[in-house]
Amino acid sequence: MIIKTRFGATADGRAVDCFTLSNTGGMEVDLITYGATVNAIRVPDKAGAFTDVLIGFDTVAGHEQYSDYQGNTIGRYANRIAGGVFSLDGAEYHVEKNERGVTSLHGGGELSSAVWQALIVDDNAVEMTYVSPDGAKGFPGEVRFCVTFTLHEDNALRIDYKAVTDKKTVINMTNHAYFNLAGQGDILGHTLKVNADAFTPTDADSIPTGELRPVAGTAFDFRAAKPIGLEIGAPDPQLVQCRGYDHNFCLNAGDGPAAELYDPESGRLLQVFTDLPGIQIYTGNFLDGTRPGKGGAPIIQHAGVCLETQCYPNTPNMPDFPSCVVEPGQPYATCTVFKFSVR
Repeated sequence: MIIKTRFGATADGRAVDCFTLSNTGGMEVDLITYGATVNAIRVPDKAGAFTDVLIGFDTVAGHEQYSDYQGNTIGRYANRIAGGVFSLDGAEYHVEKNERGVTSLHGGGELSSAVWQALIVDDNAVEMTYVSPDGAKGFPGEVRFCVTFTLHEDNALRIDYKAVTDKKTVINMTNHAYFNLAGQGDILGHTLKVNADAFTPTDADSIPTGELRPVAGTAFDFRAAKPIGLEIGAPDPQLVQCRGYDHNFCLNAGDGPAAELYDPESGRLLQVFTDLPGIQIYTGNFLDGTRPGKGGAPIIQHAGVCLETQCYPNTPNMPDFPSCVVEPGQPYATCTVFKFSVR
């Protein structure tokens, strides 16, 4: 079932709608057209009590004034591009450097701050579309983006990303939800498992060095589930410079979950499935309690963890990384599934 309501309006007067998807088990997902955002996910714990497991905001103003991309659809290029520059077929493109004037982060925030067009396409699915003009934020090509959110009876939220361009370009889309399976406090006691034998270490600007570093013997080894907080304070220069985890993990091939997040207290389990090569694990290191979230509660450090399925960061400048180039006539299409259960 889907219920449509008015969520509010942007500061410049654009109307924002909310679509609440629910299944027969009682799970609910709130989608808002601002940023094609997953704004809330309400799922049961092991006792059957429902809680919203996303960190975010109750209002459009919250998203506009305080957002760290909570729940947003991210693109054109999720994560970072070094120096805000890359080349395609000998042509150099300069894109918006919106992170300290040094790097391009999340495509300059274009998709995450747009108001998308929405259409109910089934009794459990909503399609959102947005057209990015040629040259937007410096990226080449007019790109027609489409994101379809589908809620299944097994408590799985499927997100299908599609895009079509009229010029050769680069595309990397993800969702930037901050998960807290307890619905409060921090996520340091959550256990995390990631199906990755390597990660991409970064420089001081959070740009991959090009190395695919084995996780074995490091604090980045999540091949067996362990508490997120167990080694987050280890004296690893990679953790120190990021104040925690904010790294791309190179996913192993296979059909199983890319990642599993578990809260022992509530019993909630989140499994992430994707056809993409990487996943960015970000533990909310720079959240500092100064910004009000849902219900006015401060969004504290480590309030949520992001599980951003993606191409690797800075791929347009890293020829050895899996390609993110999209050609006209060859649509971009990828899928990520967030499946909830209890144990």
